[in-house]
Amino acid sequence: MNILMISGDRSVVEGKKSAFWYMLEEFSKHWGRIDIICPRANVQGDGIRNVFGNVYFHPSSKGLLRQPAWIVKKGRELIEEHGHSVMSVHDYPPFYNGIGSEWLSRKMKVPYILEVHHIVGYPRPASFVEWIGRIMSHLFLAHDTYGAKAVRCVSQGTAKVLRKWGSDPDSVFIIPSFYLDKDLLRPRPCVKDYDLVCCGRLVSNKGINEIIEAISMTHEAKLLIIGDGPLRSSLEKKAEDLKISDRVKFSGWLPENEDVYKAIQSAKAFVMNSKSEGGPRVALEAMALGMPIITTKVGVMPDIVRDEENGLFTTGSAKDLADKINKLLDYPTLRERVGQEAKGVLDKFEKESLIREYAEFLQSMAK
Repeated sequence: MNILMISGDRSVVEGKKSAFWYMLEEFSKHWGRIDIICPRANVQGDGIRNVFGNVYFHPSSKGLLRQPAWIVKKGRELIEEHGHSVMSVHDYPPFYNGIGSEWLSRKMKVPYILEVHHIVGYPRPASFVEWIGRIMSHLFLAHDTYGAKAVRCVSQGTAKVLRKWGSDPDSVFIIPSFYLDKDLLRPRPCVKDYDLVCCGRLVSNKGINEIIEAISMTHEAKLLIIGDGPLRSSLEKKAEDLKISDRVKFSGWLPENEDVYKAIQSAKAFVMNSKSEGGPRVALEAMALGMPIITTKVGVMPDIVRDEENGLFTTGSAKDLADKINKLLDYPTLRERVGQEAKGVLDKFEKESLIREYAEFLQSMAK
């Protein structure tokens, strides 16, 4: 059976071993052929990119405004040539994937499953752009989902919001996408050079500003920040202004998952302070590694974390973060107990089983 995927992720085309790359590596085992239509990528030339033996990317040569038309044009060519039985469509504002896929589905009579991994700006927008994205989602998502044969959500919270906003409750399914690799996520003895670690793109949504403020309120705690992004220079300046530059290290992006996992374990605790998220996967990976985590109630975290049992919840304010950080650092027995309990997440989100279930779900929706 062949599948056509409509995605906004062009990281694989650009040569990055992103979460999508690792997912496709396993997902490809369940299909005869996978074709993926995505936006224009930052690479030389245009055309097909063969990633694995049976996985082909088709980046557009045009801008995003013309993406719906590209989805219809390229999708029609691919379906006529390869006979795809089902489409999987990852959608988010401004919803060009959903618009193009609905047109394509009507034209070619191939059902599509809409994937809503998270709602932009929910529960809290971090910027004006996210605020606009949340309004657009409220206005458009219910219509968007009614064109699909089914809707895949990855958390209870997102499914609840979609139903509240008018999506058909019977068409909304919760199929997690947090694929944890047991072979890689093995806790190992590590020198604890840092008290706290966070990991992610350095953008306003991630709440790194508040984490740095919280570090300045703690008892000389040291922070490792893994990742990069547009806010890096302003975050470095903030640490400087707070006179804690010697306690905050920016590692930038690390090349492989193994490097990230090793760096995470060089700290005593992990913090995730996002204002809105679909996962976040990295927090679950930290839990699988036996790290006690401090997290906001976003994405899948309310479904998984039991406060002060396998993680600690924070409101996200600098003051509350500092209180939770001090609590974990001051009580090693609590830290150890929470970390041990956190490891249970690995059984819930084991990679091969979840991806097989996801593939079977899509195949059950085929024409």
